Amino acid sequence: MPKNIEIKARIESVESLAPLVARIADEGPREIFQDDTFFACHAGRLKLRTFSEHDGQLLFYQRLVGAGPKESFYVISPTSSPETLRQALSLAYGVVGRVRKHRTLFMVGRTRVHLDKVEGLGDFLELEVVLAEGEPLTAGIAVANELLGKLAITQSPLIDKAYVDMVPLNMSVSSATSTLSMEKTQWL
Repeated sequence: MPKNIEIKARIESVESLAPLVARIADEGPREIFQDDTFFACHAGRLKLRTFSEHDGQLLFYQRLVGAGPKESFYVISPTSSPETLRQALSLAYGVVGRVRKHRTLFMVGRTRVHLDKVEGLGDFLELEVVLAEGEPLTAGIAVANELLGKLAITQSPLIDKAYVDMVPLNMSVSSATSTLSMEKTQWL
């Protein structure tokens, strides 16, 4: 199962950090619009990420809680019918939140550098250092800390929560998803 080291920090603005990231990046920028719907899941996080009407991914992941670099492992399954899958999962498991963001993606070596504008929350930096099979976590943590240094990010803006945990409930669940939840309740 793929693993990475993740770290997230609040930033002043994507626009101010993008030139610094571009100078050290091997690839990018790539602009991505994401609509993430999170479903009830006791073993970790289950989310459907929609890129467009015919392009999405179902992701299951587990990640430690805490500010600073943390281990995450994940499974990704592509889908060409994200809206139908969203409806099915909403009815089956229930929606716990929804996050929409504009992501600017860069690659710095093996690290995915995300500059995110999150609806209702603001601007963030997220690093995902991809680990090789059997590679110690300390190696990925060292890479993450080195990148934070290059980008002049201190420990103070680091955050310990997922975006979905920071979005107020009334903003994270859309009216369409709420309607699906109400329909489910009526059938029970």
